[in-house]
Amino acid sequence: MDFTAQPKPATALCGVVSADGKIAYPPGVKEITDKITTDEMIKRLKMVVKTFMDMDQDSEDEKQQYLPLALHLASEFFLRNPNKDVRLLVACCLADIFRIYAPEAPYTSHDKLKDIFLFITRQLKGLEDTKSPQFNRYFYLLENLAWVKSYNICFELEDCNEIFIQLFRTLFSVINNSHNKKVQMHMLDLMSSIIMEGDGVTQELLDSILINLIPAHKNLNKQSFDLAKVLLKRTVQTIEACIANFFNQVLVLGRSSVSDLSEHVFDLIQELFAIDPHLLLSVMPQLEFKLKSNDGEERLAVVRLLAKLFGSKDSDLATQNRPLWQCFLGRFNDIHVPVRLESVKFASHCLMNHPDLAKDLTEYLKVRSHDPEEAIRHDVIVTIITAAKRDLALVNDQLLGFVRERTLDKRWRVRKEAMMGLAQLYKKYCLHGEAGKEAAEKVSWIKDKLLHIYYQNSIDDKLLVEKIFAQYLVPHNLETEERMKCLYYLYASLDPNAVKALNEMWKCQNMLRSHVRELLDLHKQPTSEANCSAMFGKLMTIAKNLPDPGKAQDFVKKFNQVLGDDEKLRSQLELLISPTCSCKQADVCVREIARKLANPKQPTNPFLEMVKFLLERIAPVHIDSEAISALVKLMNKSIEGTADDEEEGVSPDTAIRSGLELLKVLSFTHPTSFHSAETYESLLQCLRMEDDKVAEAAIQIFRNTGHKIETDLPQIRSTLIPILHQKAKRGTPHQAKQAVHCIHAIFTNKEVQLAQIFEPLSRSLNADVPEQLITPLVSLGHISMLAPDQFASPMKSVVANFIVKDLLMNDRSTGEKNGKLWSPDEEVSPEVLAKVQAIKLLVRWLLGMKNNQSKSANSTLRLLSAMLVSEGDLTEQKRISKSDMSRLRLAAGSAIMKLAQEPCYHEIITPEQFQLCALVINDECYQVRQIFAQKLHKALVKLLLPLEYMAIFALCAKDPVKERRAHARQCLLKNISIRREYIKQNPMATEKLLSLLPEYVVPYMIHLLAHDPDFTRSQDVDQLRDIKECLWFMLEVLMTKNENNSHAFMKKMAENIKLTRDAQSPDESKTNEKLYTVCDVALCVINSKSALCNADSPKDPVLPMKFFTQPEKDFCNDKSYISEETRVLLLTGKPKPTGVLGAVNKPLSATGRKPYVRSTGTETGSNINVNSELNAATGNRSREQSSESGETGVSENEENPVRIISVTPVKNIDPVKNKEINSDQATQGNISSDRGKKRAVPAAGAENIQQKPDEKEDESGPPAPAKPRRGRRPKSESQGNATKNDDVNKPASKGRKRAAGSQESPGGLEAGNAKAPKLQDVAKKAVPAERQIDLQRQMEIQPIKTSVSPHVGQNVNMG
Repeated sequence: MDFTAQPKPATALCGVVSADGKIAYPPGVKEITDKITTDEMIKRLKMVVKTFMDMDQDSEDEKQQYLPLALHLASEFFLRNPNKDVRLLVACCLADIFRIYAPEAPYTSHDKLKDIFLFITRQLKGLEDTKSPQFNRYFYLLENLAWVKSYNICFELEDCNEIFIQLFRTLFSVINNSHNKKVQMHMLDLMSSIIMEGDGVTQELLDSILINLIPAHKNLNKQSFDLAKVLLKRTVQTIEACIANFFNQVLVLGRSSVSDLSEHVFDLIQELFAIDPHLLLSVMPQLEFKLKSNDGEERLAVVRLLAKLFGSKDSDLATQNRPLWQCFLGRFNDIHVPVRLESVKFASHCLMNHPDLAKDLTEYLKVRSHDPEEAIRHDVIVTIITAAKRDLALVNDQLLGFVRERTLDKRWRVRKEAMMGLAQLYKKYCLHGEAGKEAAEKVSWIKDKLLHIYYQNSIDDKLLVEKIFAQYLVPHNLETEERMKCLYYLYASLDPNAVKALNEMWKCQNMLRSHVRELLDLHKQPTSEANCSAMFGKLMTIAKNLPDPGKAQDFVKKFNQVLGDDEKLRSQLELLISPTCSCKQADVCVREIARKLANPKQPTNPFLEMVKFLLERIAPVHIDSEAISALVKLMNKSIEGTADDEEEGVSPDTAIRSGLELLKVLSFTHPTSFHSAETYESLLQCLRMEDDKVAEAAIQIFRNTGHKIETDLPQIRSTLIPILHQKAKRGTPHQAKQAVHCIHAIFTNKEVQLAQIFEPLSRSLNADVPEQLITPLVSLGHISMLAPDQFASPMKSVVANFIVKDLLMNDRSTGEKNGKLWSPDEEVSPEVLAKVQAIKLLVRWLLGMKNNQSKSANSTLRLLSAMLVSEGDLTEQKRISKSDMSRLRLAAGSAIMKLAQEPCYHEIITPEQFQLCALVINDECYQVRQIFAQKLHKALVKLLLPLEYMAIFALCAKDPVKERRAHARQCLLKNISIRREYIKQNPMATEKLLSLLPEYVVPYMIHLLAHDPDFTRSQDVDQLRDIKECLWFMLEVLMTKNENNSHAFMKKMAENIKLTRDAQSPDESKTNEKLYTVCDVALCVINSKSALCNADSPKDPVLPMKFFTQPEKDFCNDKSYISEETRVLLLTGKPKPTGVLGAVNKPLSATGRKPYVRSTGTETGSNINVNSELNAATGNRSREQSSESGETGVSENEENPVRIISVTPVKNIDPVKNKEINSDQATQGNISSDRGKKRAVPAAGAENIQQKPDEKEDESGPPAPAKPRRGRRPKSESQGNATKNDDVNKPASKGRKRAAGSQESPGGLEAGNAKAPKLQDVAKKAVPAERQIDLQRQMEIQPIKTSVSPHVGQNVNMG
């Protein structure tokens, strides 16, 4: 405002006087000078204040009258008066004077104006104390100044900024929570008028406002923050340019000296954005510039800031400023780890506050979920889980998939976070149903995924799954009925792999309970060396079931010592593992034991934590008698149709079957809990149901739990017996087996009961009605195995007169000649099923007798061998189909392997019979190889089979299917680790090293390979390459570690074999030469793969006398049976190319030709009999030219796939991260690609396809020798094969060269570049390989691919 010039005052101190020299005072007010007392001065000033308060701007006379007084009040005497009351009253007068004389102030001196306003500002500090008696006058002063806008006069002053800064600082400092809204409003009016009506806001004045937004000041005075916040909102249009200039100076130009607040710019931006985003319209582009700074710490600061801006609940910055949003998202991939970490942390708030941005974040979170940094992967999980727990709709399936994938992370911390997060989601949305059925369905996969993790090798993973199951999947703290309902429907809705995992979990817990029980039993025995040794072994076993087994050993030893000293603690532990312990008792026992072991002086007690882990694993927190009763009631409701099955998402049939399967599993782990009439009555009801699986499970439950039925529940017994008899005679084969075992397990008069079944069945056997033979044969076999003393003799006549003579040696029906090598179970003829059961009956009968006094075992073994030699067609009448022959070959091979598990029969199995059995693993039928390998692994891993049978896995190197080789390698790894662990845990095992030490498999393997029917010429490089691959398939696993100088030990074994002769044919020079040649190949491999094999062997190995003769004293065999050139070819030569053998349903392509597909010829992917002009030699030559057909994935016999059993239970088949096990993990050159050559298929083209030999053979060509089927012993070693094979191999060699040159092309064949032969050339060639391809080209049938279950559950490789 404009102020007119005023006359100068007469005196500086006393102000302007009137004409008579006196200052005019209001009526009743005497002169105010420094001569009067302070109290009197205050009294007089109050009257002056009253006068000025009552005056208005229109009183011109009074204004002129009191002008000298107004000037007098602005004198130094008053402005610097020591009394605050005087100063307050003077300030009020001055404020009114500015009001009265507005718009022209009575003071013309700029210095005086400055002094006056600084004086008034100082008086405003009195507003701080609202309880002061003078507060109303201070409020009046503020109100007057704000209303009149008195401070606007200062705009005319040069240094007005000093006044404004002082005013702003004063007002921000005095505001507090005791002020009402009027005070705040007047302050805002006062300050906003200065900002909005001035020419601009200086940096110092801006600082006085912004400093109140800094977190440190904000926390000290919330009211000053609120005042600044409202002030900025009110003046946004004016102050925005000043704010932009400040941030430009600091952020872009880097002039941090412009303000003391420069170091707080990011805090200020956050606060200003929260106040009003318009305050930062010009600042945001500057932040985009800073995001691209070269300084990592600077980028981190900007990312932290923007994370708060984008993530705040009401922010629409991401939509308003897309360039800045995209630039910010780029920081998810920043090279600086803290920047990426901060970006990931932001995502959680963003997902919760801005679900619409989830799509933008998903791809970036996906990349970060594979970040090399553990902390970042961990925070990705936390981000997603936090949002999902807030509202499942905030996260999409892809984000949940990232968490699912991290459950297989290589780091425990990440895996744990992912597993626990998923468990919490499952409990919230599935168990409690907090968001309805749709949300529950969205996360229904979690239960399966979590249980699949139990397949991981890490004990930490297993323990966490157990904890999750007990706390989240089936919370143990629920009431019994609710808990069992939860378990009942959980079990019914799990996938098969999750069910297996859950069963395995209960099995492991039960096993650990038995270990603890055995430990307590050892405590009851007198102290001895044997007792201490057994106790030590038991402690080591228990420690392996706890986290960090190394530390756990010490804690378990300490716990064992405490148990020995504290009898009460021992009794509590005995109660805990007692079969009759209830869930409530278990809870009490765990708390009591933990209380006794707790140490108040030690807050963190690792020993106590370890003991708690043990107690949690062995405590029956879910299952007791009450729980079993509740489960049975639930199943009864499902049977009656009154249960909530449909509401729980399962059908009644599924609920009944799953419920009974659940009870069956629990009958193994908690048999005592089943002993009640009510439970058994329900099971009897299940026995009468039409569902075969339900009845079978019910019988098995009776078998496992019914040991007291006969004495305690006679009514149940009388009802059960006739049902079991009926099932044993006319039930399904599985029911018959369980019924016989049930009778044998729970009845004391089992001999009478079994006789009542045996006699009528044995009399009624009729081979003419094979479909009625299967169940009787199963029952008779199991009866003779369980009660050999009573039934071995009568069974002998049944075996001789009926089983062998009438059933096995006769083919009553003619099989379907469809060329298939395998058919589904339902398509197998009843006669063949009966023959398979007859073979099993022979084995069970012999296993029951466990002696060979009658030489029955020799006869049986000869019969089984003949079946293998005849390819399953024992009568050789050609009436049986190919698929049925495969079934019988499998049955015969499995039978020999089963008999070998009994020592008395193992001794009489000849090397020839062992070799025939071994060759089944190279059978032409995929399912035969697969099932045989599973049975072999299962018996070896339980240490039931002799060590020599592990050598059979070496032949798996020839398998054409990659998955089969991978499975075999995993089996070897598992078997070897189990045997080594067994030797460590059992000191007494050192006496049986010959049958336990894995390295002792080497001589068996060498002997087996020396007698390989495909190994006919000891100098043939291709055949030697096959031998080398088989050797390395086994040695690679054995040589992973050089434990106890094992490399030198294996080398010594091979050298020692060369000093012996082949016990199978000691006088045949060719046989011995082949043996020595295999030894040299083995030595060549060992020497090339290990530099440690030249050390001295710790001890002289012992060779099995069954396969090798005693070394002769003067015999020295230092001859090398493979030339140096051959040695180099074996080690460095290119791998042989692969033909089409074994490639079932696999697209094949040849270089330079249009790829073609060949199939099995039916929509089901079956194996088909293909008529061709290929003679028997075709299979021989094409086999030698074949190469690995499994490298690109192969599908075999999809119509009836047989499940691959992995080394550990089948892990979760996870679509997120399915990793295929690759058996070819050796270094380059260690394993040549011909590992999987198929040796047993009679014709090339595809696995399991039979090709008929040409009925007419050109007379001009020499007849090709018949190639024996894999599994048939060569009839003669000297039939002139060498000469013929030389002729045959000439064109084949040429074909190999072509294939080798193009082996990098996908699916390359050795005949890929071959031209179609002319008709006249076909008759001249021994093997028309080109026609073979042309024939396959004509088969225009699409291949059907089989998904062979890969081994999954491996830790995901990061980065």
